[in-house]
Amino acid sequence: MDTALLVVFQEVARRGSFTGAAEALGYTQSAVSRRISTLEGEVGAVLFDRLPRGVRLTEEGRCLLPHASAITDRLGTARGDLRALRDLATGRLRVGAFATADAALVPQAMAAFRAAHPQVSVSLAEGFVRDHVARLETGELDLAIVAAGAGEEFEGLRLRHLLDDSMFVALHPDHRLAGREELRLAELAGEDWIAGSSRPENTLISAATLSGFRPRITYVVGEWIAKQGLVAAGLGVTLIPSLAAGAARPDIVLAPLHPDDSPVRSVYAATAAGVTAPPALTAFLGFLDDAVVRLRGRVQGTTDPA
Repeated sequence: MDTALLVVFQEVARRGSFTGAAEALGYTQSAVSRRISTLEGEVGAVLFDRLPRGVRLTEEGRCLLPHASAITDRLGTARGDLRALRDLATGRLRVGAFATADAALVPQAMAAFRAAHPQVSVSLAEGFVRDHVARLETGELDLAIVAAGAGEEFEGLRLRHLLDDSMFVALHPDHRLAGREELRLAELAGEDWIAGSSRPENTLISAATLSGFRPRITYVVGEWIAKQGLVAAGLGVTLIPSLAAGAARPDIVLAPLHPDDSPVRSVYAATAAGVTAPPALTAFLGFLDDAVVRLRGRVQGTTDPA
């Protein structure tokens, strides 16, 4: 049934006249009459008695009227809900990210987005990239911040490049190499390293191991706060991505690695390929771009000599 016919039917019932309904709807009287005849044919009943002075609902017409009202009201509500989604007056956004992306990049983007669109529900899940990729595929996430080294690919995802995440060496302020503007890995060969795994290929320094560098991993620590704590205590050195450089504790020193030695990760905003992006996601990507610009400024300020 054409819902537009129900709108005409309601207007005729409200005004008791084809002519009055035509004036209200911007139709001709004959157009209204044809639409009512079409509706009567579809429902198989006479809906109005045609009288010398206007029309009057039949018993069948009175029966249909509340149903017609319910249908058009529900359709109006649906249109309003869709408009609210487009206008970001409602909706949801489900984001996944890895730990160092949550240090500054994602929180800044989320805070700016929520300030602009407070009615949109935003959730954040932290975890490993592989888990977020799986959740994108199952529809549990709308967006994931993922990182990939050289040659890594993600099938079934649409990737938007955000930045290249270079690495810094975190040192105790009294370390012999503290204050250097740039370091080579060869200078760090004899250091005690703090890493998330005893296997270098499973750590942030994995790309550098391809050139033969093998760090002496003395402490295996998973959390970034703990890694920085060990560095601050003078127990070793570790790598900190540029994503987290702005959130480094003040009692450690960061030194960039030489470009030839620095393992670089490409960071992307990933969405499931072939899936229509909700309006909230499209808007959030702009806030992510703004957060990238601010993050680069903070990293530059962190590493500039005093």
